[in-house]
Amino acid sequence: MTRKVDRRYCSIMLLLAVAIIFAVPVNSLAKEKKFRLSYSIFFPPTHAQCIAGEAWAKEIEKRSNGQIEITVYPGGTLTKAPQVYDGVVNGISDIGMSCFAYTRGRFPLLEGLDLPVGYPDGKTATRIATKIAEEFNPKEVRDTKVLYIHAHGPGVLHSKKRAIQHLADLKGMKVRSTGLSAKIVKTLGALPVAMPQGDTYEALQKGTVDGTIGPIEVLKGWKQGEVIQYSTEIPGIGYTTSMFVVMNKRKWQALPDNLKKIFTDVSREWVAVQGQAWDDADAAGRAYTLERGNKIYTLTESESAKWKTKVKPILDDYIKKTTAKGLPGDQVVARIKELLKQ
Repeated sequence: MTRKVDRRYCSIMLLLAVAIIFAVPVNSLAKEKKFRLSYSIFFPPTHAQCIAGEAWAKEIEKRSNGQIEITVYPGGTLTKAPQVYDGVVNGISDIGMSCFAYTRGRFPLLEGLDLPVGYPDGKTATRIATKIAEEFNPKEVRDTKVLYIHAHGPGVLHSKKRAIQHLADLKGMKVRSTGLSAKIVKTLGALPVAMPQGDTYEALQKGTVDGTIGPIEVLKGWKQGEVIQYSTEIPGIGYTTSMFVVMNKRKWQALPDNLKKIFTDVSREWVAVQGQAWDDADAAGRAYTLERGNKIYTLTESESAKWKTKVKPILDDYIKKTTAKGLPGDQVVARIKELLKQ
């Protein structure tokens, strides 16, 4: 009887030992598995937003104790600005940052983020853009994992040869613009010329365009203060350009829950970081252009009211087109306005 018990005991212990031998390495390998990811950013490496994006990547690496490694490809070296989103979908890059506006028509509902509603600063625009994407979760971005969205401070008109202080000053001007900002330019009476920021310096330098529309940070961040002389702030219609940070869905789904949480937590924190980076960059752009002797004007209250009335049809048209497609564009506009009041 004792021998039988001993044999059973030995058999059980042997089975347990085998299970432990095989189980421990498997768990250990799972814990130690590294995830090497590529990150395509269209901003040049010296730009504040590229620096903020790289800091985001480093923070994720740090919190994962090196289990995640992210290689950043700035300046469109992996995918050009208009191809960044689809590059993530197709696995050319694992993560990508670029503008929704660079692929016009691709994101019909989220185009509403860029409307001329009077964003006061980058922090506000970034917070609202991320919140709208989270609340509405549009089908157009469900082929990726949206990590967060950021958006620049209010768009400003920059011109090479003459100051813009009245609507009439825009007549016949060729203005670099993209996405909804092109509609704004056209509605205000100028001629929109579509191109990404990376091509704008040369276009201004050669006279291909007479001016550009964008946040005041472009004067330093993209060195455009070297090729313009005048900037006009248009607070009544302060539009933005919203920018995504998205991840390939297969790569996201392959991550264990603890690493997904790190991405989620850091991305939530970077809404404030990236928004502040926009405001800091605006301040730097303002200082840079003034140091060069360039002039900054702000529309008078009465003139600003005229511009606001002029662009109202853009909001109406967005609502009409999105609702015709069964999309809640009217709700997006109403929610943005509500958040702006807060």
